[in-house]
Amino acid sequence: MYSARMPYQTAITVKAALDRMWRHEYVLPAIQREFVWGPPQICKLFDSLMQGFPVGSFLFWKIDQSTSKSFRFFDFSREYHQRDNPHCPPLGRAPDGPVTAVLDGQQRLTSLNVGLRGSLAVKEPHKWWNSPKAFPVKWLYIDLLHEPKADEEGAIFRFEFLTRETALSRTKGESWFPVAQIFKMAEPSEPMVYLAEQGLGNTAVAVKALHRLQAMVHQSLAISYYEEESQDIEKVLNIFIRTNSAGTVLSYSDLLLSIATAQWESDARSQINALVDDLNATGLGFNFSKDFVLKAGLMLSDIASVGFKVENFNKANMKKLEANWPRVADSLRLTVRLIADFGLSRDTITADSALLPVAYYLHTRSCGIAISARKRNLTIAKSSNIGCSVH
Repeated sequence: MYSARMPYQTAITVKAALDRMWRHEYVLPAIQREFVWGPPQICKLFDSLMQGFPVGSFLFWKIDQSTSKSFRFFDFSREYHQRDNPHCPPLGRAPDGPVTAVLDGQQRLTSLNVGLRGSLAVKEPHKWWNSPKAFPVKWLYIDLLHEPKADEEGAIFRFEFLTRETALSRTKGESWFPVAQIFKMAEPSEPMVYLAEQGLGNTAVAVKALHRLQAMVHQSLAISYYEEESQDIEKVLNIFIRTNSAGTVLSYSDLLLSIATAQWESDARSQINALVDDLNATGLGFNFSKDFVLKAGLMLSDIASVGFKVENFNKANMKKLEANWPRVADSLRLTVRLIADFGLSRDTITADSALLPVAYYLHTRSCGIAISARKRNLTIAKSSNIGCSVH
């Protein structure tokens, strides 16, 4: 499947992988997407590891120090917040020395990082996006008293993301253990100390669950990976595309955004994410995606086709898009401010693509636009400037 220069490496433990992430020996290249897994997927990953199931191989790219200086890298999410902290933190330039970039396996590694070293905050159902109570911070727990019986999806162990208050107010027959605590229990005997303190030292189901969790993190060689050593970015991009394009979670726009990011001189990923965040925070709030922003960027830059095709994301087109980006961003902000002024929001916009002709008109017309939020009227006046302003 892979060339001789990408050998299968000796598997490592989950603890070893997370330690390397902590030291920034494992990093995310700019071509990677954001973290997109939710609580059910993370819990399923932990259950699979506890059962000893294979969770797929990982694909790493070993980058020499001379090559790493040419790229931007990102850290793995740890304290993930869907609204306030959804993006992987930038590392800037690589640290001194060679690094290993994760080409395939980011979602799994980040899930392990969140579950064993961090927290998760995703919007609660039926809560307002801007409500302080809509995103409670939760940590991963395992119910040590849960009888190991397979559910409809084959899960045996009971993992859940809970607030600390919920975990402490456990009902009879439950004992919720914070999974992050096992990360510090390097010795096999340490779980017994905890169980004894909790009065569970003679409870077979709890003993078995906690010891298996300790072994899963510290002893099992669960992280199997291939390692590419080529320093040729074109080859690495091709490997990345071949590896990720068949996946069901990774959208094609994510993939093409990754390619665009690798070809921009500036930080495309941060700029596009920032624009999406700005647009979604306008007025009563929207739910625009990178798909919408990328399509608009192609259209407003008069690139041959708006379609998500690899040929549209060549170096020449990406250079053109990067040069036009400030005006593209301004036009999109103006468009969204305009529709927000007319009372539209995420609940009333059913097709984002309907805004593309509006954005294109505002982008290409030589006009000055004044929008009165109070009077709900639109005044268009000729101007010598392409840019528009909102008042």
